Amino acid sequence: MPDTPVTMANIREAHERIRASIHRTPILTSSSLDADSGGRLYFKCENFQRAGVFKARGAFNAVLSLTDAEASQGVVTSSSGNQAAALSLAARSRGIPAFIAMPKVALQSKVSAVRRYAGNIVWVEAVGNIPTSEEYDATAAGIRARTGASPVHPYNDTRTIAGQGTCALEFLGDQPDLDVLLVPVGGGGLLAGSAIAGKALKSSMRVIGCEPEMADDARQSLLAHRIIPQSDPRTIADGLRTSLGDLTFPLIARFADDIVTVSEAAIVRAMRLVWETLKVLIEPSSAVPMAAIAEGKVSLEGKCVGVVISGGNVDLDRLPWKPSESA
Repeated sequence: MPDTPVTMANIREAHERIRASIHRTPILTSSSLDADSGGRLYFKCENFQRAGVFKARGAFNAVLSLTDAEASQGVVTSSSGNQAAALSLAARSRGIPAFIAMPKVALQSKVSAVRRYAGNIVWVEAVGNIPTSEEYDATAAGIRARTGASPVHPYNDTRTIAGQGTCALEFLGDQPDLDVLLVPVGGGGLLAGSAIAGKALKSSMRVIGCEPEMADDARQSLLAHRIIPQSDPRTIADGLRTSLGDLTFPLIARFADDIVTVSEAAIVRAMRLVWETLKVLIEPSSAVPMAAIAEGKVSLEGKCVGVVISGGNVDLDRLPWKPSESA
């Protein structure tokens, strides 16, 4: 892969750089979910990662890659929550400030996490309810101009992609017989890194991105062979509302095998199913691969299937089902 911006060597280097700063997250199984799916399912629980999300991998890789001079002015990113918390944690661990361009519609639980990790929030001014990529970028650029902070893009950054790829590196290291790897896709950093690592470690394994039907820019982009920007995402999976980047798109187009989409109802059902069956707390974005399994979007009969549970930062005061339904 010499002509790609991120290689397997970069992912291995990232893992060595961050391994003392992150958790090697566990893999869970469920015989009942196996029986329902027809395959053998293995869940890589990044909801147990530091900051409760896989993004800690890319955030720590980016922060620990900085020289002392670069780090001295801090780091800046734009995020609706998970990247914001992860970068704030990584920056605090190195003793430098983190500046976060964040939308006013961000979940309160994620705003609280950023503040808990001492991140400095700057609200994104947006024309619509949900900021566009351009509005996020403009706010982050303004912060950088005022502070001199080093930019760390939440997905369209080689350090971020390499860091996220360490999830699949660990997954296949612990479970090398995977036939299929299912990964949620928003901006594409996790899918791009996972696809690079997955194909390098086991070329026969299928790597499939999973996204909401109501935010299906990745599938549209692959079909059109160009980036189709996200225009009006209306999905409960708030972590998957972003568009692919000019770094993540070509990597996904080259290394991922497919993108499948799922309904909003299936996301909610899958989220609750995982809570009830695996007894772990996951957020809506994390439920999208399980929704793809439940809706039969991928053929799993007799296969060994890896499912990345990307995070567990859910707002417990705003669950997508009524309290009486969970009694």
